[in-house]
Amino acid sequence: MVEISPSILSADFARLGEQIAAVKSGGATMLHIDVMDGRFVPNISVGLPVVQSLRATTDLLLDCHLMTEEPDRYVPGFVEAGANMISVHEEACSHLDRSVNLIRSLGVEAGVVLNPATPVHALDDVLEAVDFVLIMSVNPGFGGQKLLPHTLEKVRRIKRTREDRQLDFRIQIDGGVNLTNLPVVVEAGCDIVVTGSAIFGTDDPRAALKNMRRILDETRLVEV
Repeated sequence: MVEISPSILSADFARLGEQIAAVKSGGATMLHIDVMDGRFVPNISVGLPVVQSLRATTDLLLDCHLMTEEPDRYVPGFVEAGANMISVHEEACSHLDRSVNLIRSLGVEAGVVLNPATPVHALDDVLEAVDFVLIMSVNPGFGGQKLLPHTLEKVRRIKRTREDRQLDFRIQIDGGVNLTNLPVVVEAGCDIVVTGSAIFGTDDPRAALKNMRRILDETRLVEV
């Protein structure tokens, strides 16, 4: 089943608890948390205190996407704070295999992330060790951007590689996914769809998420 992971980057932080409760009631099983350091990407977002607070108030899976330089420095802290999934950028890791194995050694799911201009083959030697691959469909750093169409071909390529090598990692996409392009995103091969503005940018995040789930169901019926 395709999962939708609401990105709190687009949430109203003054009403964060309320909005998380809304998406949970709409069927969300996880939350996507973008951690930005102002160095790897030109923005600063949330850190350990927010993850700790979320862990204390929700049982949803916490999917922490580290858009940071030297991510290995921060991985143990996010695990201790309550992360269930941690992804690091190929572009930020001097020793990607070491980073992936560090995450897995601490008992959480390990993901690797590719920016729009990074080729899929950059991950060839770590795919057997990862739990998921995140394809950025926008240039990272800011919410509310439009999906870059060429990134869907990257999703298709990584899906073919998974099939050819008989691996079982999940494929995640992040950036610009909305009600209009959701069907083609899923058809490309995504298992986890991160979306922020399309949910939290509405007056009713619960209804927005339920509407996305309806579209997913309809897409699946067409495929059958």
